[in-house]
This record gives sequence, C-alpha cells and structure tokens, in this order.
Amino acid sequence: TYLPTCLTALKMPAKSISTQADGKTFEQLRQECLQKKKLFEDPDFPACDSSLYYSQSVPINFEWKRPGELCENPEFIVGGADRTDICQGALGDCWLLAAIASLTLHKETLTRVVPNDQGFDRSYAGIFHFQFWQHNRWLDVVVDDRLPAVRNRLVLLHSASNNEFWSALLEKAYAKLNGSYESLKGGSTLEAMEDFTGGVGETYETKSAPTDLFNIMKKAYDRGSMMGCSIDITSSAESEAQTASGLVKGHAYSITGLEEVNYRGKKVKLIRIRNPWGQVEWNGAWSDESREWNVIDSSEKKRILQNSMDDGEFWMEFEDFKANYDKIEICNLTPDSLTDDTKRKWEVNMFEGNWIRGSTAGGCRNFIDTFWTNPQFKLTLLHADDNNDKCSVVIALMQKNRRALRKEGLDLQTIGFALYEAPADEDHLGKDFFRYNGSKARSKTYINVREISERFTLPPGNYLLVPTTFQPHDEADFIIRIFSEKAAGTIRSVLPPPMPSLPEEETDEEKGLRRMFEKIAACVHILLVMYVICLDRSIQVDNSGQLEFQEFKVFWEKMKKWIMLFISYDTDRSGKMSSYELRIALKAAGMHLNTKLLQLLGLRFADENYDIDFDDYLTCIVRLENMFSEYKGTVPPYGIYLLK
Repeated sequence: TYLPTCLTALKMPAKSISTQADGKTFEQLRQECLQKKKLFEDPDFPACDSSLYYSQSVPINFEWKRPGELCENPEFIVGGADRTDICQGALGDCWLLAAIASLTLHKETLTRVVPNDQGFDRSYAGIFHFQFWQHNRWLDVVVDDRLPAVRNRLVLLHSASNNEFWSALLEKAYAKLNGSYESLKGGSTLEAMEDFTGGVGETYETKSAPTDLFNIMKKAYDRGSMMGCSIDITSSAESEAQTASGLVKGHAYSITGLEEVNYRGKKVKLIRIRNPWGQVEWNGAWSDESREWNVIDSSEKKRILQNSMDDGEFWMEFEDFKANYDKIEICNLTPDSLTDDTKRKWEVNMFEGNWIRGSTAGGCRNFIDTFWTNPQFKLTLLHADDNNDKCSVVIALMQKNRRALRKEGLDLQTIGFALYEAPADEDHLGKDFFRYNGSKARSKTYINVREISERFTLPPGNYLLVPTTFQPHDEADFIIRIFSEKAAGTIRSVLPPPMPSLPEEETDEEKGLRRMFEKIAACVHILLVMYVICLDRSIQVDNSGQLEFQEFKVFWEKMKKWIMLFISYDTDRSGKMSSYELRIALKAAGMHLNTKLLQLLGLRFADENYDIDFDDYLTCIVRLENMFSEYKGTVPPYGIYLLK
C-alpha cells in the first residue's frame, strides 16, 4: 500500500476515527446516556480484572470508582492541565507519564489529545474521550470514568489535586487502546510522544552526542518538540535503583526546559527535568535548595525557579546532565533537522507491510539465503532539495500493535532496514543482487523498539528499501514513513505470463511430440482428464469435450518447465523446496504475484519447516495457472480464494 500525505496532516490531522466496536461516536454515546439518564459503562473495556492484568491475578483488591464516589466536587481539569498533574501510581508506566508531562507544555497538541468538550457539568454522563495517533490515523478512544481505587484513593496515575481526573482518565484511554493497564508496563517515552503528535522521533546518546547538543535540544524545545531522557541499566536489578545524587536508573524522565544564566561572570547552561513520581529529585548543583541560586540575579532566579518545590522537578547543569543521563528522546512535529536552521516543506509517503514466516520474514543480511525475500519498496527521489544537489530523507520503520499483542505472548521484534541503489528496469530483486551489491544507507543498529528512524542525504535516483527483523521467521506488521523535501514515487510492475508458440513455429521436438500425441491421444486424454479432476481443471478442452494437440502441447511445455524449476530448487534432492524460493520459481514460470498473495501462498502450501513438497508445489502452480488464464494475466483482488 502506498499512501502519500502532506506533512501538515501530522500537526492538524483529519477528523479522528471512532474505535468503539459498535461504531458509535463519543457524542452519540453521551447523548444516549443523557436521554436514558444513565451513566456510561464501556462494553469494550469493562471495569473488571482483565482490563487491569492479563498475565497474573490482580495483586490487590481494587474497586472501580467514579470520580463522584472519590470526592465531593470532581473536576476534569483544575486551573489548567500542567506537568504537576502527573503523579505515578502502582503501574510501571513512567515512560507514558513522562510523555504526558511533556504534552502539557504544548497547549495546542494537548487540546487535540485531551478534547475540552467534556467535564462534570450538566453534560456529564460518565463518558470521556481522548485522541491518539496510530499508524497514520487519529483514533478517538472513549472510556467510562470508573477508575481502579483502594480505600477511595486512586492507585494508578493521579493528579496532585485529589479532585482532578483528566490525567487518570487519559491513562485509562491509553490502556484501552493497548489492551489493558498491564500492557503499559515498560516502554519508550518516544512511543507515547509519537502517539500524542504523529511526529518523528530521534534518539541521541549523551556520551557520543554532537558537541552542540545543548543547542540542538534548545532548538527542539523552541520548535515545540517533546523530549525525554533516561539512565541506562546493566541488569534488571538496577531498574529504578536510586543513586546517591537522587537520580533513578532505568526510569523515564521528561525534559521541561532549557536555560542559560549568568553565573560568576560566565554563561552556564541549565536543563530542567521532571520525575513522574512527583518526588525524588537531583540533590547536586543547581538543585532546588543549592547555593548556586544565591549567586545569580534575583529576578532571574525568580523567573526560572518560579514556585519550585519538592514536586519531582529540578534543574541541573547541562554538563552534569550529560555525565549522569545516557539517552535523550526527541519527538519533532516535523522532520526538520535540529542541526541546522533550514526549514523545509516535507512530503510524506507511507507504506504498509508484513513479515510472514516462511514467506517474507527473511531476517537481516546475515541470512543472505532468505534476506532477499523480505518486503521490498522501490522509491524514486525525483529532485534534489532546494539549493542542494542531494535529497534530504527521513525513514521511520514502525512495528504495529505489538503492545496490544503482549497478552498473546508477543512483544517487540528486533528491527532495522537497509537502502540500496536499485536498477530501474527490475521488479523484486533476488539473492544475487544482495550478494554482490552493498547498501547505500541503513539503520545504525537493529533494536527491539517500536520505531527506528534515520536521517539521510542521498543523490536523486532509484532506491530499494528493505525493512527486516534481525532473525528470519520473526513475524510482525509494520508501516514505513518516508519524509522527503520533494515528492517521492514508487516503481511497481506486474508482467503477464509468456504466450505459447503458435503451431507454424513448431520446433523439431514439438513436431515429434505432435506425432506421438496423434498415436496415443485417446490414452493421453483419459490420463489428463483424471489429472484435471484432481487439479481443478488445469487443462481446458474444446466444445467437443476433446483434448486438442495445442492444449496438450501447452500443458507439456509447462509441465516440463514446472518440473525443472522444482528440481533446480530442490538442491538436496529431498523432494521439497523452501517456501522462500517459491517466489523465484513462480517468477521463472512467468507468474508475477504481489507480496500479499505470495505471503498467503506460503501459509497455504508450506509445512511447519517452511518447505513445500512436489505435490503441493504442483497444486499451487496449476491453480495459479488457472487463475492467470481466467483473468488474462492479472491477479483478481480475491485471488487467494481461487487457490483453496
């Protein structure tokens, strides 16, 4: 699928799509409840244990309570939504909370995610809604306001004000989107930031970052980008371990400000960070009560510190930040580079695909025998950037729905991609191409994150993008977003099978075959009719019901070709061929199929070891032949049903 879009859609997207099973919108559901004078109870995400945990029994006795049962005067937002409204509860979703804290700094984006058409006024019906970006679409997620509590206190995400509920309800909507609250345990702040904006993520390692990292981050902050940071751990035992300086390892923080101040005659770079716990802060230089603040100008101190308190937010010198933190995640609303001042108008192309074991899950280039079977996307960079002879490109590869699949025992795959200079006159490229041609660009590493993105500068031309999992046979659905300053296109081609030779062009072999056929036609007819019955009328007869020589000759030529193809790919003479090689065999037989149909063929005809025996191979190829014959060399959209 090739879906070109305009980047402005990322900032102000089209109308969101209802995710409710019955298709009803938030407003329709609210009006129904108001008319019936009944509070909404969400049938898609019920107030029960399965909405909380999927892998274990609920560890404590939760009660589902509505805000009106927890306090006297509940409010959706008290005095404006801000970062102090986010206090982490018993769930290990600090990554999400760090992103929510960053979200509150960007009011236009916040209003999109947290619509202001709801509250506890006369339109209250126990229903609320929130909007999230998912795979190039904005989804509207409704929830009822029953929240898990213990002894009349919220035990998950909550606000510092006990009568404010927007953040708790936002967490519930995000849990519903991902299948359960437990699905939110552990993750990358960048993941949630992208779901709040539809933006483009970038990651920096502080120990190997550019020398102007502070300027890069300041530019990102000024452009409205969202940012988070974390400290790496070397083992699970270090997770959320507190250091002597008050920082927490393996914990997601949000970056909420950057400043430069005059300190004893020199400029000092400062960064403001927030711990979503709402407490536990840095206790070194420039912390809340440190003496450094007493040296700077009082008005400067008041402006920067404001009403600083033990709220989990703190300042630290940028050099201390780099020494203590390991990773920075930045979600940009546009793919403009943070390392220069150039503003671009970006074009966005989106592709969707799948890695299917035995078919298109070929693994990385370490596995050269199957690498070529991965999905391949051809794109053409048509024109160089303005005032440049090369094309700026950002490629982002994202796995789909992996968090929601955790309850099925599935998690993130280790993913990456490579970009090759592609011949303009070929379709899907085979093993030999990758054996003898190196990539022109690729992702820096393979890693088990939801999205991996890289920025490249490439000359105009034709390119082949190959997204892969690290290991073969690892399955997942994915989308690729390709951002370019100038429009990019794709190359697609489906060729019809070759036509048989006409009678007057018979070779000596064919002439001999005709003489033999004329002698044994009756016998051959009986055998082939039986074969036709077994293989779904693969050979057509004329109106007389008789098999003519021309039909027999076509069948004979095809049968020879099909047998030789099978033998050539059955290299160990086991009587089987790899399902990954099926694509080449079919192409050599003149059958050019789209990726979706090839995936389905692998699932239909391959065994548990991704092999296809001769009988299944022949059944597959004969049925495909029928399909191509009936539809004049094209594949109907429902083609897979003709193979059953």
